[in-house]
Amino acid sequence: MTIVDVQTANRAELCELLRGDNPAPRLWSAIDRGRMAEIVPELPDLQMEQDPIHRHKDVLAHTVAVVAKTPDDLVVRLAALFHDIGKPRTRSYEHGEVTFRHHEAVGARMTRKRLAALGFDEPMVDEVSELVRLSGRFKGYASGWSDAAVRRYARDAGPLLGRLNQLVRSDCTTRNRQKEADLHRQIDDLERRIAELAEAERKAAERPQIDGAAVMAHLGLPPGPDVGRALAWLLELKRAEGVLPPEELLRRLDRWWADHRG
Repeated sequence: MTIVDVQTANRAELCELLRGDNPAPRLWSAIDRGRMAEIVPELPDLQMEQDPIHRHKDVLAHTVAVVAKTPDDLVVRLAALFHDIGKPRTRSYEHGEVTFRHHEAVGARMTRKRLAALGFDEPMVDEVSELVRLSGRFKGYASGWSDAAVRRYARDAGPLLGRLNQLVRSDCTTRNRQKEADLHRQIDDLERRIAELAEAERKAAERPQIDGAAVMAHLGLPPGPDVGRALAWLLELKRAEGVLPPEELLRRLDRWWADHRG
C-alpha cells in the first residue's frame, strides 16, 4: 500500500471506530490490539495516572468515557478523543500536586498535526483543533463569571458554541451524581445567560427606520420627549412589520402623530 492508501485506511477506520451509539467497546478493542497506536500514536501515552501522587483517574480511560458520552457527531467525538492529548507533554509537579498548564493549547497543535497527517479536510481539522483549544474554557464558571466573560466565551466559540458545550457536558465522568448534576446546571445557566445577553444586544442594536433628525424635520418638532416617543413607536412598527416604503412610513408617522400629539 502507498502512504496515501495507508492514510486513507487509517482515517476511515478511525471514523468507523467513533461512529454509533456506543464507541467505547470498539475503541478499547483497537487500543488493546495496538491498532490505535498505529492510527493515533499519541493516544497510548494517555494511559497514565492523571495524578500518581493521589492516584486520580487514568487519562486514557477518562478519554474513552468522554467519547462514549458525546452525541454521534464526528467533530465532537474527535474533539473528545483529543481533548486531553496534550497532558503527557505538559505534566509537571509543583508543591506535591500535578499540573497540566496550557495542555489545551499544546493539545490543539498536536490535534491539528495528527488530523492533517490522517488526511482530514481543512475545515474538519480547524473545527476539531479549535474545540480542543477551547475545551478548558468553562473551568471557573462556578466561581462566578461577569457578563463580559460570558460574552467572551460565546464570541470565542463562535459557530462551535453548541458543540463546545456538548464537549464540556461530556467531559464530566465523575461517579458522583451530585457533581455531575451541578455541572449540567452550570452549563444550562451559561447557555441561558448567553441567550439573554444576545437578545439584549440584538434589541440594543436595533434602530428605527428613520432617525430623530428626520422625525423632527418631517413633523416640525424641536428636540424633546415627543421625538423620543415617535422613535419608540417607529421601532415597534419596524419590529412588527419590517422595513416599509418611505412614503408609507411617513404616512403612518403622520397618523400616529395626529393621534398622539399632546
